[in-house]
Amino acid sequence: MIVTICSTKGGVGKTTTTANLGGILADAGQRVLLVDADIQPTLSSYYPLSERSPYGLHQLVTSGNVEGCISQTTLPNLDIVISDDPEGSLETWILHTPDGRIRMRTALRAVQDYDVVLIDTQGAVGPLQDVGVLAGDLLLSPIPPEILSAREFARGTLGMLDRLQPMQHLGAPVGHLYGLLYRMDHTVDARQVADTLRKATFAESRGTISVLDTVVPSTVVYREAATAQVPVHRLERRRRGTAPSALETLSALVREVFPHIDLGGLRDEI
Repeated sequence: MIVTICSTKGGVGKTTTTANLGGILADAGQRVLLVDADIQPTLSSYYPLSERSPYGLHQLVTSGNVEGCISQTTLPNLDIVISDDPEGSLETWILHTPDGRIRMRTALRAVQDYDVVLIDTQGAVGPLQDVGVLAGDLLLSPIPPEILSAREFARGTLGMLDRLQPMQHLGAPVGHLYGLLYRMDHTVDARQVADTLRKATFAESRGTISVLDTVVPSTVVYREAATAQVPVHRLERRRRGTAPSALETLSALVREVFPHIDLGGLRDEI
């Protein structure tokens, strides 16, 4: 399955979600490939590399092939296609290539070595975001915990989906989009806020966006895990007396997005 983490807004938690979802799936025994489809290569440096391939995103998209493009992280079961286009020349190439927007889709569907592919995208509308969105079987989008942001998210996302709809005639239908309420605080009215956000998003999108039941809380441990370059559920497990809220959150997210995956194989990382 290929899941694209996307949003028309920047700074909403796409990379953090991608990295930690990949980390927990890999620890559960799934073979996971991360794809950093953002000009800013944040995901590429999220986990240390044990072996770097000669090529990355640029070669994958332009050739429509993953050969020589997959690097290995230090985490078992977790590989990555790094972003290697800091000047943004890839976007110009995509614009001037008739099938440029579907090359990644073609390349990733030919890969047989992975159970799950997770694509991180840039937080801006453009050709490179289109490439990532069109490659996914389904889309996952973090939603900021403010009503106005949720409405704007719905409008912006709907515009993106409507614009890409004709691509289905080229064999690249847009996958269903699932919203993920992200960085919710721990106030007593958090559930009321979440319910209001769901209703606002549903109404604005006319029901075309499904908002997941899982809510990612606002907690410093996600930033600490990024600094330590480890999956957040591992960092929490090392702390005595710390409730595994990130583990519970990510496990719930996996159950909703990947109902066929059994997390029983999740290793107890020390």
